[in-house]
Parts: sequence; structure tokens; C-alpha cells
Amino acid sequence: MLSRDRIIINIDVPDLNAGISFYETGLGFRLRRLFFERTVGEMESAAGRIFLIGHSAGAIAVPGTSIVRCYSNHWTPVHLDIAVTDLAKAVERVSAAGAVASGSITDQAFGRLAPMRDPFGHGFCLIEFNDVGYDAVVSE
Repeated sequence: MLSRDRIIINIDVPDLNAGISFYETGLGFRLRRLFFERTVGEMESAAGRIFLIGHSAGAIAVPGTSIVRCYSNHWTPVHLDIAVTDLAKAVERVSAAGAVASGSITDQAFGRLAPMRDPFGHGFCLIEFNDVGYDAVVSE
């Protein structure tokens, strides 16, 4: 059972101040507080909270292995989808804050989707839902 019915999202960034700046300026989160001697920033939005964790590139990612953190463009099966009301303005805003497109904006049955990467290589998608949203793709 989940504690207090919530999921905690942690995102490693090589520079905590740069991470805070991007997530504030580009995505509209606000810094709520800092933890662990200012190595973790709790970011808050109307949709919830994420925690930015400062870890330098090359630092061991998994204890007992040789896996290290890498902040060049990379793929992960876990990413953020952020619903927006104006996709063009959202793409402009995150791009001005340092994000880059990782593909073309596409029209989907549920709306429009813009695949992006934050300045640290993490993929995320901006989604502008149409009036039907995910109901358009429900499998029964």
C-alpha cells in the first residue's frame, strides 16, 4: 500500500541551481524548500511536487556497480508528461529556459504532443489535450 497515496518523483541534475532555474522558468514550478545541505530542491506546482537531486556527472548511480550518471541526451522508460493549455506557448517557454525538441510536434487522437528534453538530457512531453483527451484512445 502506498504511503498517504502519493508517488515521489526524483530527478537527478548535475547542477541544482540550474535545475531549479529550468523547472521554475521553463515549467512553472516553484522552489518550496531545500534539503540535505542544499543538495535537494523540492519543487511544487498545482499538479504536485518533484524533487531535484544534485549529483555530478560521472557519480556512481547504483551502489555496487560501475553505472554512472550521464547527463547527455539519454533515453529512459520513465518520463514526465506535462499537460498544457497552449502547446505553442509552452514549447516557446521551455525552449527559452534551455529545453530542446527531441522530435516534431505531432497530432494525436487525444490532442497534440511535443517531445522535449530538459537541459540535463531528461525527456519529457508537453501535451495539449483536445476536448476528448485520452477518452479518444480507450481500449475496451
